[in-house]
Amino acid sequence: MADGGDAFRSLLRAANTLLRQRRYHAALAVLKGFRNGAVYGAKVRAPHALVMTFLFKSGSLKEKLQSIAQATYTHSRNLAYFVFTYKGLMALQSRLQGKKIPFHSFFAACIGGWLVFGDNNPINSQIIMYLLSRILFGVSRLAVEKGYIPQPKQDPFPLVAALIWGTVLWLFEYHRQTLQPSLQSSMTYLYDDSDVWHDVSDFLIYNKRTDSK
Repeated sequence: MADGGDAFRSLLRAANTLLRQRRYHAALAVLKGFRNGAVYGAKVRAPHALVMTFLFKSGSLKEKLQSIAQATYTHSRNLAYFVFTYKGLMALQSRLQGKKIPFHSFFAACIGGWLVFGDNNPINSQIIMYLLSRILFGVSRLAVEKGYIPQPKQDPFPLVAALIWGTVLWLFEYHRQTLQPSLQSSMTYLYDDSDVWHDVSDFLIYNKRTDSK
């Protein structure tokens, strides 16, 4: 028993020594990026899938749990693959050119995005739309910082909020098919289902009646 413990401690010391070697830092960073991508993807997707599935999807408990597990796995796997690809290409470009330049990041992410997120499925679609909204805000702020557009005299956020909500509700009311299915489900619950009730049970307690009254 003691020999087993000594062997484990020796293995742990050897692993820690390896992890401290600067020459392996780039390769190890790629591996840790894969690990962090998998963990982060699971942490983000699992609670979201849990809530959305039990709120809006029908089916048995087993089917709902399978759906949650599949969505979590897909998000976790794709993010892990992307981080692995991105960091690997970044390390390769830096090694080939002897330094890191801004284009490396754009090129590596483009390749990773094409390979990992190029499949048009619900998970990838949600991730891309999430990133797109952040990009629009980020590019707008960068344009102001660089002087490409003047600094607004007033906070533009109220106007942006008004235009975004006006546009999305117009699309929902008149061109619903253009919106993502999960957004359609959320808006149907908020704006369509709130128009229908029969008594106090499905007015205050439940969204829809489950009996045949």
